[in-house]
Amino acid sequence: MAYKDPENTILLDTTKGNVVIEMYPDLAPGHVERIKELAREGAYDGVVFHRVIDGFMAQTGDVKFGKKGGSSFNPARAGMGGSDKPDLKAEFSNANHARGACSMARAQNPNSANSQFFICFDDAGFLNRQYTVWGQVIEGMDNVDKIKRGEPVQDPDSIISMRVAADVE
Repeated sequence: MAYKDPENTILLDTTKGNVVIEMYPDLAPGHVERIKELAREGAYDGVVFHRVIDGFMAQTGDVKFGKKGGSSFNPARAGMGGSDKPDLKAEFSNANHARGACSMARAQNPNSANSQFFICFDDAGFLNRQYTVWGQVIEGMDNVDKIKRGEPVQDPDSIISMRVAADVE
């Protein structure tokens, strides 16, 4: 499959099927760079969707505590960790947290995003200009809809592999 910008396209293979995300380097250059860096390291492979709220979003990306088979894997702590890389400076924009929007999770501090991200099931405009939108699902949103719900999720779905399209094609 040919994508218009393979360097800024993420191929997400999940336990529910494939998802394609178009990234926005113009809106969130630092966040896009981090997502690509972690994807290229294989950091997201095996990471669970630890917080999935019906009608809201599916959150994943805890590469420390949420990675199945990882040395620090701990389902009870999934969502509390990140990567060993420094936290990112917020890159808030006017992008809408609409259905399929991909945005970075963070703690109270606006500059605390690291590796965790979420995909919106429905419009979540109340998050606009408070979280960094870095991409949009362009294929496979039906698979995102199938991800098992819960806070925390029992026997959660996970990312099988996450790759930059330019590295695969």
